[in-house]
Order: sequence, then structure tokens, then C-alpha cells
Amino acid sequence: MLIQLSIRDIVLIERLDLEFDAGLSVLTGETGAGKSILLDSLSLALGGRGDGGLVRQGADKGQVTAVFDVAGDHPARALLRENGIDDDGDLVFRRVQSGDGRTRVFINDQPASVALMRQAGLHLVEIHGQHDDRALVDMDAHRSLLDAFGGLGERAAEVGALFEAWRAARSALSAHRTKVENARREADWLRSSVEELEKLSPVEGEEEELAERRSAMMKAEKMASDISEADEVLSGQASPVPVISGLLRRLERKAEQAPELLNDTVAALDAALNALADAQTAVEAALRAADFNPRELEETEERLFALRGAARKYNVPVESLPELAAQMVADLSDLDAGEERLAALEARVSESEAAFLHAARTLSERRHATGSALADAVMAELPALKLERAEFLVEIASDQGHAGPTGIDQVAFHVRTNPGSRPGPIMKVASGGELSRFLLALKVALADRGSAPTLVFDEIDTGVGGAVADAIGKRLKRLSENVQVLSVTHAPQVAARAATHLLIAKGPSEAGGATVSTRVNTMNAEDRREEIARMLAGEQVTAEARAAAARLLEGPG
Repeated sequence: MLIQLSIRDIVLIERLDLEFDAGLSVLTGETGAGKSILLDSLSLALGGRGDGGLVRQGADKGQVTAVFDVAGDHPARALLRENGIDDDGDLVFRRVQSGDGRTRVFINDQPASVALMRQAGLHLVEIHGQHDDRALVDMDAHRSLLDAFGGLGERAAEVGALFEAWRAARSALSAHRTKVENARREADWLRSSVEELEKLSPVEGEEEELAERRSAMMKAEKMASDISEADEVLSGQASPVPVISGLLRRLERKAEQAPELLNDTVAALDAALNALADAQTAVEAALRAADFNPRELEETEERLFALRGAARKYNVPVESLPELAAQMVADLSDLDAGEERLAALEARVSESEAAFLHAARTLSERRHATGSALADAVMAELPALKLERAEFLVEIASDQGHAGPTGIDQVAFHVRTNPGSRPGPIMKVASGGELSRFLLALKVALADRGSAPTLVFDEIDTGVGGAVADAIGKRLKRLSENVQVLSVTHAPQVAARAATHLLIAKGPSEAGGATVSTRVNTMNAEDRREEIARMLAGEQVTAEARAAAARLLEGPG
């Protein structure tokens, strides 16, 4: 992976554009020249903590842009796509830091969060110093590095998927068990309610029909006596019909004698008889209509009141009673089916647990074997790093009671730095310089597995010299055959093995005045020999130092 770094107005850096080639690149310079500023700037572009104090004095804001040339299937690209960031072409991370403490983040010219920049940055660059060995600080990283060394990534992913399936099955079982238990508590009430509603058998639209019938019968009851009286008048002993009928016959006989006098009267009486006959027919019809069984009214009212009573009891409208009855029947069926489904879910939990534990135990066995191999590989690197009396251990505690998405193993790197001492966690037992060398040995053992494509080592050779520094240089060189390596160093043995040598120095600011700024220059062969001679001799560079520098540059393979 190639990295281009552009820095503007960060602390002593006024304007700086760098490109790091593949292989091993070293950065050297006198103390205070700005090496830490350069790494702080790179960290800022990778989502590190921002601070207004990073802005160059006299500037309102500073800016760092890092451009990464990575493959299309790189995990950082997948992460950005998941978060809606266009990842075509190079990945461009830009961080704008204001003097008032505010910070803005852009990834591929799209606004983003510091958290996303940090997540993606972890896939691109690892920065390791004496007090920032993240691969050793994070216990979860120990397990990841072990899996990477043994090529167990796919098995670990399978175990994670099986654990999630087991967890989902347990969640479904728990939710369904709660539902069934609630249903069980309501079962007696539900069954009695279903029995009551089935006995009642409510029918849709029944209330309206019953109410209309009841109203009609009550009205008929009130009018029945008047209709009977009318019938008595028209059809009873006091009926005028026989009288009018007899009178009409007499007048009809006499009308032949005096038609001009009686014809109109006869016609009127005849019409009256017809009208009375029609009235009598209507009254008889009304009597038949009003004729009902009082028991029918009583039964209608009982049915209507029963329906309305059930509606009040279940707090629903009468017209919703049929739907409620059907729902209760369905709930009872669900209860019975729920008991069956509960057994099925319990079986699924057992099956998914067994599948997970089988895969986790298999993975654990492989991890134990891999742990021994990783320890041997790291131990093989330690003598040359002046840690020949130290011991590197991969401690694996397996416990099914603490199963999780990563399996059943807790992995921790332990060391013993002196024979006879008790081994302990690497972060507690190893000193700063030892920690850096353990990390280097671990990285060499892992080669390009379990690492970001770029590794940055900040003064990993502090406190060592001679053969140890040379051993560190050899291992950094070996690492750079698989990943890009940047190293800030004070060791000439390390600098001599670099493919690219960058010199960090302070000089007058481009703006003039008394201010200074940090510059970084790629050195040619002659300048590089002079810098390594300075690193060997100190302030006064001698001919012997230059000759020793030439031998260092010619000697390393």
C-alpha cells in the first residue's frame, strides 16, 4: 500500500507533502526536529484525538490529508460502503482541526464522523510505540492474532455465526415462553369465556334486528286495545253495517218510483257500505299484525339484554361479539399450538447449542495447537533481540460457561523475562523496550497475517544498540517484504536497512521572521551516508564514522 501525506499548519509543520513507498522507510533526525509531530499528524488523519493545540501558532486551523492506495476488496472499503461512503479510486482521509478545538472529518470528500475514520484507519495503519502497542494492550486482539497466525479466521467466523444462531434461538424461546406462560394464566378465563360466547352464539346484525322487533311488539301492545275497539264497532253487535245495508235495500226498491229523488242517496249509502267494508278489512289486518305471543316479546328482550350484557362484560360493542368469539377460539388454539411450538423451540435451542459447542471445541483445539506454534515462532526471534532469557507464552483458558461469539477461549499473551520468575500478562511484566521487541518478534512471526497493510514503529529501538539494533533492523526489513513499514529510529543499524530514508529537520519558516518549521526530505545516497555517520558519531562527524556508515550501507542484505 502506498501512502501520500499532506500536512498544513500543524504545530511546527507549515506545509509538508510526503509519499511513502512500499518496503521499509525510516525517518531520522535530531531530537526535537518534529518526528513525533509527523506521527501525531498521521494519527490525526486516522481518527486520533484532535486538539486545538495541534494548530500551528498564527493559523486558524490545520489540515491533514492522507491518501491510501488499497485493493478493491480491502476491509476498509467494505466498511466505508456499509456507511454510505463512495470508495471508488484511492481512499482520501482529510481532517480539519480548528484552533478552538472543533474538528471536521471528510472521507473521499464526503462528511464523516471521527469514529468512522478511526474504524477505517485501524484497517489501514497500525502505529506502535513504546507506550502504544495496541496489539498487546487489547486482550481481544490476542485472540485475533492467534487466529490469524493459524489461519483460523473462517472457523472463527463460523463459530460466531453459530453463536448468533444459538442466541437468536434462545431469544425466540424466551419470548415464546413468556407468551405461553401469560396464556396459561389466562387459560381458565379464556375457556370459560369461549364456552359462554359459544352458548350465546352471537350473530352479526342480530342486535339491530332484535331491537326493531322488540320496538314493534311494544308499540303493537299499546295500540291493540284501540284496534280491538274499532273492530268491535265495525264488526260487533253495534256495527252500523246491517242497519245501513237494510236501509239501502229499502231505498233501492223505492228508487224505481222516484229515481230523481233517491239515486244520489242510494249511491252515497252504497259508497259508505264499501268504505266500511274496506275499513273492516284494514282493522282485521291490523289485528292480525298486532297479534303476538307475549312470550315472544319476553324472549326477544331476554336475548337482547343477554347480548348487551356480554358486550359490557367484554368491553366491546355488541356487533363485535362474533369477532371476539372467533378470536378467543383462535387464542385457545394458539395456546395449544404454542405448547407444541414451545417444545420445537426448545429442541432448536438444544440443536443450535450443540452445533455451536461442537464447532467452538474444535476451534479451541486448533487454537491450543496454534498457540504452541505461535509461541515457538516468537521464541525463535527473541535471542537476537537480546531477550534470550525471556519466554513468550500463549495462555488459553477454555470455559464453556463463558461462551461467546468468539468461542469458548480467553487468549492472553504472557511473558517471563527472567528465569525463575512467575510469568504474567505481557503488558504488566515487560518494560517499555522489552514490550517493543516482543511486539516486533510477534509481528515477524505473523508476517503479513493479522496486520494492517502499513505498520508504523515509533522508536522501537530506543535503549538498545549494536547487535540488538541490527537484529531489529533485519526484522523490520523482513516485515517490509510483506507489508509497508515506517520506522522512526535513532539506530543507524536500522536506518541502513531502509529502502527509503527521510530526514526530519527544523529550519526557517517559509513565512520568514523568527519562526521555524519542520521539513522532511528524501535523501540521496551521499546525504544518507552523512546522516548515518551523524547517528553513529554524534555532533562531530569523523572520517571513521563516515567509513562505518558506508560499511553499514553496503553490508545489510
